[in-house]
Amino acid sequence: MTEPLLQRLLPHIIDDLAERGWSRQAHVLPQSLTRELAEECRNRARNGALSPAGVGRGQGLAVREGVRGDSIQWLEAGQNAACDRYLATMDELRQALNQAFYLGLADYESHFAHYPPGAFYQKHLDRFRDDDRRTVSAVLYLNDDWQADQGGALRLYPDSGEPLDVLPEAGTLVLFMSADLPHEVLPATRERLSLTGWFRRR
Repeated sequence: MTEPLLQRLLPHIIDDLAERGWSRQAHVLPQSLTRELAEECRNRARNGALSPAGVGRGQGLAVREGVRGDSIQWLEAGQNAACDRYLATMDELRQALNQAFYLGLADYESHFAHYPPGAFYQKHLDRFRDDDRRTVSAVLYLNDDWQADQGGALRLYPDSGEPLDVLPEAGTLVLFMSADLPHEVLPATRERLSLTGWFRRR
């Protein structure tokens, strides 16, 4: 793997996805890289590069602030060294997931997500009804010194058991099967930064 920290966690990721369909891992990237990614997200927000996120796809895509309140910008190779390092790491994770599960994952798409204080994203699934390419969702959090009383958790709704809240702490990576796990983003009292992406089949 490009990043040794993630390489050591890979067996746990594979076991989690096989057993329960989701995985949460802390400190998956070096702190320096996580901080560079956070600063890049903030720079893009300050420069007006992020756009209000929509709901749906194609002609049905619409901004609905009552459903989600984040602003996003998609990553493209060659824009930023830290982003390129992140994308290379995720591509090697894609290959490892293919080797473990024979998922036929062809690529990985990802965007920065910036939630201002009070913003949220209502309960939803990540796979579109008319497009089944998104197979495994991946969220990397970029928020230093996050405290539980600041809110902003990712709330997962697994088939069995109670809802599970994951705090958006810097360096935490959450992976789950896109079609199977409803989830939502709870409002926070401070800005909330992440890299949200999907491993996709052809």
